[in-house]
This record gives sequence, C-alpha cells and structure tokens, in this order.
Amino acid sequence: MTLAQELDARSGSGCELCGSNEALDVYTIIENTPSLENSLWCCQNCTAQINKDKQIDVNHWRCLNDSMWSELPPVKAISWHMLQHLSGESWPQDLLDIFYLDEETVKLTKEMPLIALAQEVLQHKDSNGVVLQTGDTVVLTKDLNVKGASLVAKRGAAVRGISLVRDNHEHIEGKVAGQQIVILTKFVKKSK
Repeated sequence: MTLAQELDARSGSGCELCGSNEALDVYTIIENTPSLENSLWCCQNCTAQINKDKQIDVNHWRCLNDSMWSELPPVKAISWHMLQHLSGESWPQDLLDIFYLDEETVKLTKEMPLIALAQEVLQHKDSNGVVLQTGDTVVLTKDLNVKGASLVAKRGAAVRGISLVRDNHEHIEGKVAGQQIVILTKFVKKSK
C-alpha cells in the first residue's frame, strides 16, 4: 500500500485539516522523509495556503477549530502552525490559548521548516519603514481623532516611551495629552 493510499484510508478520503474531498494529496511536514507519522492527507487549497503559494483565506482556516483536536501529530502540528500564523486575529488566539501539544507533536513542530515562518518576529515600522522599539519617541504625521474621547491628537505631537502591541505590528500604544491610546504605525515617524 502506498503512503497516499494509507493516508486516504486513515482520513476517510477527506482533507485532514478542512474535510474537503477534492484535489487531495500527501503533504509531508519533514521534507525527504515522508511517512505516516509526519504526513497528512491535504487538499490543494490548504496546501497552497500553508506554502504561501496562495493568499491566506482566514475564514477557510476556521476548520482548525476541529482539526486542532486530532489525535494525529502531523495534523496537530500543522493546525498549531496555522493558528500561530493567524494569531493576529482574535479567534485563532483564543484557540491557541486552549491548544494542547503533547511531547510527540512538540518534537514534530520543532522539526518543521514551516515553523520559522510562523515565528517570524513582527516588526513594528513607522510610516518611513524605520523599525520601532519599545521606549522610542515618535511624532504623529496627521491629526488623529481618538475613539471614545473628545481628544484630537494633533499632527506633530510627540509620543514618548511607546509600547508595541505584541500581536499586531500595525499598532503601538502611547500617551497623548495624558491619555493612553492605540496608534496605527502608518501615522507616526520615529523621532531622532
């Protein structure tokens, strides 16, 4: 029996991530060593998004709500990887908070070349592409209406001692006129 036949039988002829039964093929986590222990039966749509050959459809990956509970380490590993990749959204972050990785799956995720992509450090960059750090001072490049307050943060105002929003590289936090606010990085430039 070929690996594809074994995976097809194991999965019940459906993608082990989203359940689709169209355009299925072997997806191996660890290259050059395809086996039942490090491969899954995966549809073309999932594979293209995992490999970043196709733009990620966040709603497609709501299937991870089910696949993350799989008993199969390769399915759990890819589910974890994709939730990490999508963690800028609120629902994947909620799933990651309750995700359980056993020792075998942890070992598999560490061997995945994809994990480096999921764990890229998000860089907060100002409107000129300069990397921002916690504690930097930035200057607003346009007037900003602050939601939930009657405050207008004026263009040219300095925001000292910023903090970076961990899960979103487009947001920073800082005080303007004594009020802590969230600011989009595209509306600031780093002060020298």
